[in-house]
Amino acid sequence: QVQLVESGGALVQPGESLKLSCGASTTSLDYYSIGWFRQAPGKEREAVACIAVTSPNTFYTDAVEGRFTISRDHAKGTVELHMNNLEPEDAGVYYCAKGALGAPYCALVPAGYDAWGQGTQVTVSS
Repeated sequence: QVQLVESGGALVQPGESLKLSCGASTTSLDYYSIGWFRQAPGKEREAVACIAVTSPNTFYTDAVEGRFTISRDHAKGTVELHMNNLEPEDAGVYYCAKGALGAPYCALVPAGYDAWGQGTQVTVSS
């Protein structure tokens, strides 16, 4: 069972940037589709972005399109989420999730993933 670990969450001010990372201790994520999701207090978990195995197949939810970038660090076997111009509405716990091995597609819905990390907290406040 692949166990995912997120890192990089922090407290930032509106307009600032942050980079989250998703990795697994036992394997490279290069060959899995990966999704990033977030959940704010009192709200349902929502998709943020996903990346398929075959680049450059990346997809974003409308709320983050143009501000967030999902990418792979092949040297580390991880997936990163670069978040720019953060807004208070971006705050929440961010989760990464593992999808299908070798998939040339990815999903912006939770049902497309079979393993999840524990999450990392992002707070956007002045």
